[in-house]
Amino acid sequence: RLAESGGGLVQVGGSLRLSCATSLRTLSNVNMGWFRQAPGKERELVAAISGNGGGTTYAESVKGRFTISRDTTNNTVFLQMNDLKPWDSAVYYCTAKIVYSGNYLYRGTQYDYWGQGTQVTVSS
Repeated sequence: RLAESGGGLVQVGGSLRLSCATSLRTLSNVNMGWFRQAPGKERELVAAISGNGGGTTYAESVKGRFTISRDTTNNTVFLQMNDLKPWDSAVYYCTAKIVYSGNYLYRGTQYDYWGQGTQVTVSS
């Protein structure tokens, strides 16, 4: 249901844009999120966006550098990552959670659907 793309190798300070295509019929009541997990570390929520796109949340470590957005017409979610740091290296996962309202922004970590992940490597 979720397929990520856009990962790769980039130098410190560079940018990448991750995309997530979903086969879910409607995104109006679906929160979308991006998680990441580096080797030996716990999985963490990087960013999330509400169904109507009006609400977003970010991990403190990426605020001001990453931007989550969604294209409801094409059922796609994006994560624009700028000024990448070595510690941003991880497998990034796209996730989706069914919620009761398009206005609601889910801030938890219990998502219903997960993609297979895409590797992001930032070299110094």
